[in-house]
Amino acid sequence: MSTKETKTPFVWENANVYFLLIDRFNNGDTTNDLNFNRNKKAAKLRGFEGGDIRGVIQKLDEGYFEKLGITAIWMTPVVEQIHGGVDEGTGFTYGFHGYWAHDWSAIDPNFGTKQDLKELVEKAHAKGIRILLDAVINHTGHATEFDEKYPDDWVRSSPNCQYNSYDTNINCTLVSGLFDIKTESKDNVALPHFLVEKWKKESRYEQEIKELDDFFAQTGYPRAPRYYIMKWLADYIVDYGIDGYRIDTAKHTTEDVWADFKKVCDAAFSTYKTKNPTKVLDNNPFFTVGEVYGYNIGAKQYYDYGDKKVNYFENGMTALINFDFRNEAKMNYENIFSKYSNILQNDLKGNTVMNYVSSHDDGWPFDKKREKPFESATKLLLAPGIAQVYYGDETARSLDIKGTTGDATLRSMMNWEDIKTQESTQNILTHWQKLGLFRKNHPAIGAGIHTQISSTPYIFSREYSSNHYTDKVVVGLDLPLGEKEIVVGTIFAEDSLVNDAYSGKIYRVQNGKVTLNTPYQIVLLEKNNK
Repeated sequence: MSTKETKTPFVWENANVYFLLIDRFNNGDTTNDLNFNRNKKAAKLRGFEGGDIRGVIQKLDEGYFEKLGITAIWMTPVVEQIHGGVDEGTGFTYGFHGYWAHDWSAIDPNFGTKQDLKELVEKAHAKGIRILLDAVINHTGHATEFDEKYPDDWVRSSPNCQYNSYDTNINCTLVSGLFDIKTESKDNVALPHFLVEKWKKESRYEQEIKELDDFFAQTGYPRAPRYYIMKWLADYIVDYGIDGYRIDTAKHTTEDVWADFKKVCDAAFSTYKTKNPTKVLDNNPFFTVGEVYGYNIGAKQYYDYGDKKVNYFENGMTALINFDFRNEAKMNYENIFSKYSNILQNDLKGNTVMNYVSSHDDGWPFDKKREKPFESATKLLLAPGIAQVYYGDETARSLDIKGTTGDATLRSMMNWEDIKTQESTQNILTHWQKLGLFRKNHPAIGAGIHTQISSTPYIFSREYSSNHYTDKVVVGLDLPLGEKEIVVGTIFAEDSLVNDAYSGKIYRVQNGKVTLNTPYQIVLLEKNNK
C-alpha cells in the first residue's frame, strides 16, 4: 500500500456480501435444467427451478453486483447432490439448495460445469468481487432409490439431535435420514465403493486417488471422513481461486474440525497464489464465516451450549453469522450502531460478524412482509460488521409465497421482472445501490469506529485507519426534506469540499458544518478527492 490515500483497500470486516441460492437466482443455461432423471414433481419451490452459475455470470457481466456495491458473492454449495429426492414431511424435495452432498469432488450439472465456475471466479475477481462457496462437512445427503448411503464407518443415522447440550448437538443427526458424518473420527476408512465405481465410469479414478494420496502424505492426517471432505473442498480453492468459505452447521461438529479445515484452506490458498501470481487480488488471508446457529454478537467470543462454551474465532473462523441482527434491527439506529462498534472494536477486534435481515432458512426475518425495504437497507448496510444481502432484499422479493411449507417460502425465484416493470421496486433498488456503493467505497462503515455527533438530528461519524490508509465519513439519517444542516466536527477540514454520495452533490465545509438542500432524508458525506 502506498502512502497516498488512493485505492480503497478491501477489508473483510466491511464486506458487502450478496448471498444467493444458485438454483433460484437466474437461469442462464436452460440445457442443464434436468439431470439424473430428476423429473418427479416436487412440492412447491422444493424442486430444481433452473438457476445456475451461468445465470450468475450473466448478472455479473451486466454489472448488477457492481451497481449494488457488492464486494463478495456467497453461493450455496456447488457440489453434486443426491440424484433422487425425499419427503421430510414438507412434501417431495430435491437437493436444489446444495446441502445434500452426494459427491463433494464433482459440481452438480444442474448448477453448471467446472468451466462455468472458473469463468465466474475470474470475471468476479476482474471486478474486485470475491467468491465464497459453502462448505458442508457435517452431513451427507439422504439415501434414495438412486443414492446409496455412505458406509457405516463414515456416517451415523441416529440418534436425532436434541440440541440441549454440547454432545446432543454433535453426535447426532440433524433430521431423520440425513446422515451425520462421523467428524469426530480419526480412524482410517476406505473410500465408499459407490464413489470408486462412479469415478471409474467418469474416467477420473486414478487422478482422484493420486490427489488423495498426495494430500494425506503432505498433511499427515489419517484417512478419516472429515479429512477426505476437507481435501475435496480445498480443491475448489486450488483449482478456481475462491476467496472463502461459509461454513455450514458449524456447531454440529467438534470445533477442532474447523481449526483443521482452516489450516487445509490456508495451505490451499497459498498453493493457488504460488501457482497463479498474476491472479492474486491482495494479501488478505483466506476467509471463513461460520454458521453457529443461534450465535449473536452480544455473546462476543463464545457460543454457549449450556454445558460448554466454545470460542469459534480461535478454531478457524474469521467471522460468525450474527443471528440476532434481524431482531436488533427493531432498535433505533444509535443503539444498534454503538453496540456493534463497541463490541467489534474491543472483544472481537481482529474478527467480525456477518449481519442479515433475511436469509434462506430463517423464518423470522426483520421484514417478512417487505413493508420496510428502505429501513432494512439503511440499518443493514450502515451497521458495523459485514452486511449480508440475501438475494431479493434489494428488490423486496416476496418472502411469503402461497402454497409453500417451511423455508421454501423464503426461496422463490429472483423477481427480475419487477425491476423492469415496477417503479416502486426500482426506487427500492436505487436506495440499496446508493448505500451499498457508499459501504464499498468506505471501509470505515463496517470496520471503523462509530461516534454519534448529534442525536437530533441523528448524525454520526465513522473512522478507519490501517497502515497508511485512513477513511472518514459522516452520515445523517431521518433528516428533514429540503434544507438541512449537518455538523461534521473535525472529521472534514474547514473550507474543504465534501460529496453527498446520496444526492450526488458537492458541498463546502463552513464553520464545522455542511448546509444541504436535497429531497432526501439521508446524507452520506465523504471527502471530495477530485
